[in-house]
Amino acid sequence: MIEQIDLSLVNWARATFALTAMYHWIFVPLTLGLSFLCAFFESIYVRTGNEEWKKLTKFWMTLFGINFAIGVATGIILEFEFGTNWSNYSWMVGDIFGAPLAIEGIFAFFIEATFFAVMFFGWDRVTKKMHLFSTWMVAVGSNLSALWILVANGWMQSPIGMKFNPDTARFEMQDLWSVISSRVAISHFTHATSSGFLLASLFVVAVSCWFLLKNRHSLFAKRSIAVACVFGLLSSLFVAFTGDEHAFITARTQPMKLAAMEALWEGKEPTGLIAVGLVNPDKKPGDEQDPFEFSIEIPGMLTLLAHRRFEGVVPGINDLTFGNEKLQIEGVAEKIRRGRVAVASLGDYKAARKSGDAVAAERSLKIFNQNQDYLGYGYLDSVEQAVPSVPITFYAFRTMVSLGTLFILMFLVFLYLSAKNKLEDYPLILKFGVLSVFLGYVASQAGWVVTEVGRQPWAIQGMLPVTVARSNLDSGTVAVTFFLFLFLFTALLIAEIKIMAKQISLGPEGGKS
Repeated sequence: MIEQIDLSLVNWARATFALTAMYHWIFVPLTLGLSFLCAFFESIYVRTGNEEWKKLTKFWMTLFGINFAIGVATGIILEFEFGTNWSNYSWMVGDIFGAPLAIEGIFAFFIEATFFAVMFFGWDRVTKKMHLFSTWMVAVGSNLSALWILVANGWMQSPIGMKFNPDTARFEMQDLWSVISSRVAISHFTHATSSGFLLASLFVVAVSCWFLLKNRHSLFAKRSIAVACVFGLLSSLFVAFTGDEHAFITARTQPMKLAAMEALWEGKEPTGLIAVGLVNPDKKPGDEQDPFEFSIEIPGMLTLLAHRRFEGVVPGINDLTFGNEKLQIEGVAEKIRRGRVAVASLGDYKAARKSGDAVAAERSLKIFNQNQDYLGYGYLDSVEQAVPSVPITFYAFRTMVSLGTLFILMFLVFLYLSAKNKLEDYPLILKFGVLSVFLGYVASQAGWVVTEVGRQPWAIQGMLPVTVARSNLDSGTVAVTFFLFLFLFTALLIAEIKIMAKQISLGPEGGKS
């Protein structure tokens, strides 16, 4: 018999983790991109010997250090939450999920820690080339750290390389390499890190535009903008490329997420992509309501994204929920039925083992093995629970894509005006440059909303719903921690903004030369 779930506990646990993750992702992308920009700036200094580039490098490096320190603090709290609010998750998949996190701590973070001190305090203590090498290693280490975290997240989106052990009720690692080299994990890493490069470029542009608007450090600002815009343009194009690849992979591994991203309820061939639309928030699986209040569609584009050709059906939410014999899609109701058989037979197997009835244990294990792929569905109460929030996923996806396209155009404009040395002649464009970093954060957070909301109700896709993954705590306790973390993270964010604002106001002359 499946135990009754305290949904208020689950919702508070989800809210606490979402809060922590979103605050953490304020700091992480800036760390990923700014580390490489510092390496680029210092490479120019070492190559030219121009002390102005050294001063420029040290300024951006100081801002990187402030952001890095606070990002580490939020990241540690995020990992602890797996053991506090999600202890069932940690028990059932810790053997797999813990491996990349351990590698991240031992290997990637070790690289960062080793060279971080040299980068900040070794200017007059090591050679130029050794210092430059240290800066590059910090950049590499920071991004390798992200690799292992995103490998872990990618496995949650598309679990492979493991086997369920009915004796311990745990998923156990079978093939680490398949987990690391999974297309989903690689796609997550390339898309998330390149979006970090993009955001860091926007940050450098925003601060530099502020200097130009204030008529301060003009040469410093123009040099920073030139390098950041080249890096930002290349990064934004790569973000678009990896985003396309991510959609292609999602069509195969998480078709329900893709359908929610497009508010696609009925599959058809070819399937258009909604460029602009207003979703009907009352639309439910199986009803006859129109999915949109209004929409503008690009014919056949979603089929092209999902199949790399203009032929083929992209299944809709109703197809995936209720099944479609023509498309050979099994409905959620049948998956729930088989999932409950798996849950019951697993319980029978454990009981038979405990009583010493080998025959009954073998019989129950055989039934479980026939249905274990549906184990997670056995904890769903209705087919509707398998459908994520369509409006949130739909709007978050369009926010991300629209802003990403805008950033490409922005970098092109800034590069053109920089080449013509006319940036200062267009104060409105400079003001938009200052604003752009905030839009970058909106786009970055929207991407994670699509990733995480789009796979609900699963903690691990198709295997473990969030209702089972949670800890057995009192909902009031988790609610208290939510507000404590809200206060703590907000205080950290305010502290970083104040420290950075002060350092920026001092300008490149504010640091030690």
